[in-house]
Amino acid sequence: MRHLPQVEDAVQDAFARALEVWPFHGTPDNPAGWLYTVARRRLLDAIRRDRTARLYAEGGSGFLGTDAVVELPKTDAPLDEHEIQDELLRMMFTCCHPRLPDEAQVALVLNVLCGFTAAEIAAAFVTGLAAAEKRITRAKRILAEAPSLFNLSSPEEFALRLPRVHKALYLLFNGGYHGASPDSPVRGEVCREAMRLVALLLQHPLGRAPATYALSALMCLTAARLPGKIGPDGQLKRLAEQDRSLWDRELIQDGMGLLTEAGVGGEVTAYHFEAGIAAYHATSPNWESTDWRAILSLYNELLRMRPSPVIALNRAIALAEAEGAEEGLKAIEEIENKDRLKRYPYYYTGLGDLNRRMGRMDAARRNFLKASELVESAAEKRFLLGRVRDCLGDPGPSGS
Repeated sequence: MRHLPQVEDAVQDAFARALEVWPFHGTPDNPAGWLYTVARRRLLDAIRRDRTARLYAEGGSGFLGTDAVVELPKTDAPLDEHEIQDELLRMMFTCCHPRLPDEAQVALVLNVLCGFTAAEIAAAFVTGLAAAEKRITRAKRILAEAPSLFNLSSPEEFALRLPRVHKALYLLFNGGYHGASPDSPVRGEVCREAMRLVALLLQHPLGRAPATYALSALMCLTAARLPGKIGPDGQLKRLAEQDRSLWDRELIQDGMGLLTEAGVGGEVTAYHFEAGIAAYHATSPNWESTDWRAILSLYNELLRMRPSPVIALNRAIALAEAEGAEEGLKAIEEIENKDRLKRYPYYYTGLGDLNRRMGRMDAARRNFLKASELVESAAEKRFLLGRVRDCLGDPGPSGS
């Protein structure tokens, strides 16, 4: 980890070299292996240059001694029965260093291992770009000082870091589901990778916790709706408009089974409540039959357990479905720390929906337009601008 900047530069150089070479010589039989080999060579060259620079003082007149030798950190050898075979998942635990604040740990995982930009991390945490960049920089510096990588053989350390890994995987999945990318409103491959890593956690004796089962259930039940999220014309579909016959019934069945497993052991986490909400959506035959009062009850419990403006906003939307748009708007006005939502596009989407249902078309248009300015993907922008144009029509049902 102390050579992380050089590692990142080497990987970037390898991709740049591929763009130069592959168009002329063809794609190699093993593209990943080719990139790894080139990146490794570039990294070794960088380390040798760094070692040479540290061996001699400025002007080449002074010898720095044995401290100048650059050594790669050694990975602690975990016990076989506790070893995580997947390198990415193992590195996630490494990044969750106890000297780092929780959010800095998660930001480091998302940036270094999952490829999220600082802007995408800021969106995930509903915070400013400067704050996200500061977290990443500080986390890299602290981790670079670690004498060795994390030893997974310690059950106590594993249990201490597991909640941060859960949070990183949760945000990784959300980044895929909500398309944290300018190019696409949905990144199915990112969702699948998060689901794969959670499934690997469930195979590990120390990772097989109720929270892991609940998180896996949440991902399955939410990912099951992906086939209906984008219509045949490539346009986004609100939940109320989706063709539920397209939803993945096998994933829904898997999610419900995982949710049952999550109830064993007596531990209840925020993921349990979110998975329960996803279960009501996934098992409702249509929008009209959705049990909004049950969903509202789960949001009430979730908000008590993990207070946040985003959860309060989602609760307000559920309240609007259960008791009317006016009640939902009142709840939004009462959200604590509401200023944190000023950069959150779904805040303005929710306001637009509720104002539209109440016949306040000017306010609805303003909010949909503001949301369109904050989203990243072109498809989401088109969707919201379409709502700006259409908000003079029948209010109809809302949905997300």
